[in-house]
Amino acid sequence: MGSVNLSNYKFEAGIHKNQKVIWVIYAKDSISIAPLKQLIKLYYSATEKKWYIKDTTENRKFIGITTEQFPAIHQLAEEHKIYFLDTIQQLKLMAYSPNTIKTYGSELISFFKMFKNYTVEDITTDQIRKYLVYCMDNLGLSEFTINSRMNAIKFLYEKVLMRPRVIYDIPRPKRPEKLPKVLSVYEIKQIITLTKNLKHQMILKTMYGMGLRVSEVVKLKIGDLDSERMLVHIKGAKGKKDRITILPESLLEALREYYMTYRPKEFLFENRFGNQMSTRTVQIIFKNALKKTNSRKNVGVHSLRHSFATHLLENGTDLALIQQLLGHNDIKTTLTYTHVSKKSLLKIKSPLDNI
Repeated sequence: MGSVNLSNYKFEAGIHKNQKVIWVIYAKDSISIAPLKQLIKLYYSATEKKWYIKDTTENRKFIGITTEQFPAIHQLAEEHKIYFLDTIQQLKLMAYSPNTIKTYGSELISFFKMFKNYTVEDITTDQIRKYLVYCMDNLGLSEFTINSRMNAIKFLYEKVLMRPRVIYDIPRPKRPEKLPKVLSVYEIKQIITLTKNLKHQMILKTMYGMGLRVSEVVKLKIGDLDSERMLVHIKGAKGKKDRITILPESLLEALREYYMTYRPKEFLFENRFGNQMSTRTVQIIFKNALKKTNSRKNVGVHSLRHSFATHLLENGTDLALIQQLLGHNDIKTTLTYTHVSKKSLLKIKSPLDNI
């Protein structure tokens, strides 16, 4: 793709002379069309006074609009299909994460299928409200999924159709306030000790020792570790934020032994092909490790991060520092761990003990 920055151009699906095309929109006073013309076949419409490319699978792949992850798109009406592709493109141009793009895409397909006999512009706020109630009452969707569906619809109308505040007067369902699931220090030790595979053990140690998300541990690179300052640079974490966390002394020595055994090239933990490990693999590693402990707790790999925060709090670490280590925007998120910490609860004496 050379040095052409595709984000300088906006691509909009449309119809020209009864043919499906993709219009090329750009700031003519500051951006030239010439670099793009060297990479892809462009056509000029004298009537519309705009450049365009043919709407083909190859051209869509080139500009980053693919439908392979959304096979159900073929069930949509043609007009809805165009708006769907415009939304996916806008999400990519605004650098939303692949997971968010996949979620919004799936939610919009469900939305478009429900309103297959309506044009997008004709769907009223009241109809959207009734649709969301239907999703809750008839489909039994969770509060989390409803909020996600509302976000996708909101993005369509506000960022693609440019119609602000279209669903602002629709109340959002209150999300259940669930406490984080935490393992004891003994349980963590068991999980690590009973994991005999060195690489798997180091992954679990690293997640707990640094308080990492599963998406962060698989992206961790050798160069992110600063052994002199005993710090680790977590890059492009949730919300595309960087942060600094601690490098435990005991972990550093273990990591050196691990490095001499596996000799990873780029990522700290690579798969057998030398590429970035998948998050699914790490989840399976944790699940297998937990099974060996015969624990009856229904927890996932994220419990290692929750346990890291809770154990720090119980050891007297300042809440603001824990917030910084975890990369929380709001201290309220970090305050959740005070509800599962045994530090304060152990000081409370039940009235039963006085009987």
